[in-house]
Amino acid sequence: MSTRDLATTLRAETDAEVRFDAGSRAAYATDGSNYRRVPLGLVVPRTVEAGARAIEVCAAFDVPVLSRGGGTSLAGQSTNAAVVVDWSKHCDALLAVDPDARTCVVEPGIVLDALDARLADHGLRFGPKPSTHSHCALGGMIGNNSCGASAQAYGKTVDHVRRLEIVTYDGLRTWVGPTGPAERARIRAEGGPKAKLYDGLDRLVSANLAQIRRGYPKIPRRVSGYNLDSLLPENGFDVAKALVGSEGTLVAVLRAELGLVEVAPYESLLVLGYTDICRAADDVPRLLEHSSPAQLEALDGRMAQLMREERVHTESLGTLPEGDAWLLVQFGGESAQDVDEQAHALLKALGRDAGDSSVAFSDDPAREQRMLRAREAGLGVTARPPDGRDTWEGWEDSAVPPDQLGAYLRDLRKLFAEFDYDHPSLYGHFGQGCVHTRIPFDLRTGQGVAAFRRFVERAADLVVGYGGSLSGEHGDGQARGELLTRMFGERLVGAFGEFKALFDPRDRMNPGKVVDPEPLDGRLRVGPLWQPADTRTHFGYPDDQHSFSRAVLRCVGIGECRSHEGGVMCPSYRVTREEEHSTRGRARLLFEMLDGHPDSAITGGWRSPEVRDALDLCLACKGCKSDCPTGVDMATYKAEFLAHHYAHRLRPLSHYSLGWLPLWTQLAQNAPTLVNAALRTGLSKRLAGVDPAREAPRFAPEPFVRRRRARGAARPTPGDPTTVVLWPDTFTNFFHPEVARSAVRVLQAAGYTVAVPATPVCCGLTWISTGQLDVAQRVLKRTLRVLRPYLDAGTPIVGLEPSCTAVFRSDAAELLPDDPLARQLATHTRTFAEQLTDCDWDPPQVPRRAVVQTHCHQHAVTGSAADRSLMHRAGMKAEILDAGCCGLAGNFGFERGHHEVSLAVAESGVLPAVRNTAPDDLILADGFSCRTQIEQAGTGRRAMHLAEALAHALEARPSTPGDPAPCPTQPT
Repeated sequence: MSTRDLATTLRAETDAEVRFDAGSRAAYATDGSNYRRVPLGLVVPRTVEAGARAIEVCAAFDVPVLSRGGGTSLAGQSTNAAVVVDWSKHCDALLAVDPDARTCVVEPGIVLDALDARLADHGLRFGPKPSTHSHCALGGMIGNNSCGASAQAYGKTVDHVRRLEIVTYDGLRTWVGPTGPAERARIRAEGGPKAKLYDGLDRLVSANLAQIRRGYPKIPRRVSGYNLDSLLPENGFDVAKALVGSEGTLVAVLRAELGLVEVAPYESLLVLGYTDICRAADDVPRLLEHSSPAQLEALDGRMAQLMREERVHTESLGTLPEGDAWLLVQFGGESAQDVDEQAHALLKALGRDAGDSSVAFSDDPAREQRMLRAREAGLGVTARPPDGRDTWEGWEDSAVPPDQLGAYLRDLRKLFAEFDYDHPSLYGHFGQGCVHTRIPFDLRTGQGVAAFRRFVERAADLVVGYGGSLSGEHGDGQARGELLTRMFGERLVGAFGEFKALFDPRDRMNPGKVVDPEPLDGRLRVGPLWQPADTRTHFGYPDDQHSFSRAVLRCVGIGECRSHEGGVMCPSYRVTREEEHSTRGRARLLFEMLDGHPDSAITGGWRSPEVRDALDLCLACKGCKSDCPTGVDMATYKAEFLAHHYAHRLRPLSHYSLGWLPLWTQLAQNAPTLVNAALRTGLSKRLAGVDPAREAPRFAPEPFVRRRRARGAARPTPGDPTTVVLWPDTFTNFFHPEVARSAVRVLQAAGYTVAVPATPVCCGLTWISTGQLDVAQRVLKRTLRVLRPYLDAGTPIVGLEPSCTAVFRSDAAELLPDDPLARQLATHTRTFAEQLTDCDWDPPQVPRRAVVQTHCHQHAVTGSAADRSLMHRAGMKAEILDAGCCGLAGNFGFERGHHEVSLAVAESGVLPAVRNTAPDDLILADGFSCRTQIEQAGTGRRAMHLAEALAHALEARPSTPGDPAPCPTQPT
């Protein structure tokens, strides 16, 4: 029977979203690993019953099945030529909580942070907490036997699984858990498939009892292999625990009963500096002898160097003590005194003092979390180092006994040197002997892949020689499945095969992983056979060796874009919960579009309708540029794609109306009242491609530049050392000119002379966001000609609209990579707040609380540190929202078909925060889109620009004649 018949049957017989289209298959073709398999199709069940039924249908068609959660697996477990069952969208319920027993029952798609948030009122949480806690699903954690830093205190996921409801490929659906002799006798007496399964398990354990007892290393972080040791009599013949870490190769988990731990009310963090990461590792046994930390993490000087070069977590780096490697020791307790005493007792035992230059101590939770997040960021920081040597998984989570860690690291470093792998960063969960690293393997040439295989084989022998585990956290999958005989021997690996056959005799549950595994150097995502098409691009991609394909490869599958709250990335995913609408999913489609693999589901290249559709709901907010650990810039990639996709073709109507908005505003300024009336009609919206539910913003009666020109404003010369150029962006000039007038008032009060270009100019933003990049380049070149006298004189260009300022700081130089004026423009462009914080000027006091929505492009490109400083100096009690994107995002929220998503994004954070703001509090939003969304969404509030708030305060402040100009002649 055909794949089409399978899809038809699944749609008819399951309550699920069934997708066998090219876009869905491309989005799920890889995970966070080095491997790639195009799936047969995708099933997104609305209930666990629907998921179970989908597996039953697949069994009837004899096709493989892959259960998937967050898709962050690093060993290839989450990619296969199978029907992917994605549990994460709908099957995410917390079904029951028993606070007294400290247990809960969950569905497999629930995200760890979401679970912990719902347990917080009970003072409980799930113990293990991997670095992907914001987006990893509990089903995936069970499949991988996840750990994380908190495993130091709480152990692995297997230590917290009480019972599992499972379904096998052949249809057995049952709860499993600890099974004593009496329970096994009852199961045998009942007969049927379950009795047959348990009889087989009994025979398997009995036949291999000695091998199971002797064959598993007795270390905290053994994740490799199946947990046959959980079936030992002394371990309660626990079938649930035996299934943990089986990577979807045996069963699908429908529900899980989990043990919970109490949340420690107080925490402290001790950071110890060392001259070398190996010396830090040497000290781990001594630390464990004298303390019982909740976490014992490590990072090395190489990671700190990369953080500085990539300018991430720099605040945390500033709090590290002296050293070139650090151990981060966290303590938990019932009181502040308790956690402080634990830290000081350890220092005393080590012969150190809190005042030593190599020691830092904190019992400030916010500071601790910043420092620990810096350690969590290791994968992203080390993936794309600035030196251009891409690093890869492959030997990223080995584990040894903690007392052997220092010696193991020295030998591992020798192996790096032997293979000329430079000096990869070494970090991880040192308290449990688990080492993380990413290595600069050459996976693009046959010779490089052969060296990769030899290295991994040698490393496997090395870790086994130390009594360790191939995997201490991420599992085996394809990356390490082939190496299991080196760790466990033929007899025990043979028992793994028998175990697999009992649950999955047809080998249809995630085949090719753990048992009968695919070669570790096969089916690589980028390998010698990957030959992407070489295409001329509009953007220069200076940080990606001027290559669009390298830019797309920035995505390594971490999945931060699937988080549900905090930061900006990724607003469309947060609304739709669709992989295709995450930054990662879109990057996957773009990768497949490059035509590097002959079996790619995407066959249309730049004309691909699947890629176009996936990018359609991208808000181009640029949140990923800053929030993605590897700096994926999907807004730029979308603009590039649209330029190629619509080259020499008709475009959507909105590209002609909203994309050419700067031109239409120039025409509309002659009759703004008439234009405003016309834009309110349904016909005009249809012709413009604007959603009928969206109200067009109203043109101001008189644009800022026209009014200024009519009043004969002075035109200072570029050479005047007090001159600044106020950039008259389209949105401020024609829709909110009061913002520009306020900015002039404030800048003049600060001692600046304000110049405004006399001729129409534009940054090209609307053409960039609609992919009309040839036009954008011409517009930018004209703007550079107008600004050249000021740029040559070093005059600051002050932007009021964050999206336009971001173009000058970032996009312009990438669109015009060979134009030195574009680089000058990036250097001299300042935000309004940046210009004023470079002064000794005392701003007027605004003694009010202010709720502040930061524009996404400002969040991503220019930052808000200067705004925070200026508001603090002005006496504002500013609450900077961490509520994500406003949802309007320039042209996005106006375009037909986007209104619903636009408002849903806003309702997920910004609008509720605005409604909850007290009437006397200010609402500040420098972005035109943010202010428009707040005003049009029925909040009853008007947001203002920071310049307006300061200008209003100036009007109330008495002036003192003869005050000297307080600002410097040029910004520092």
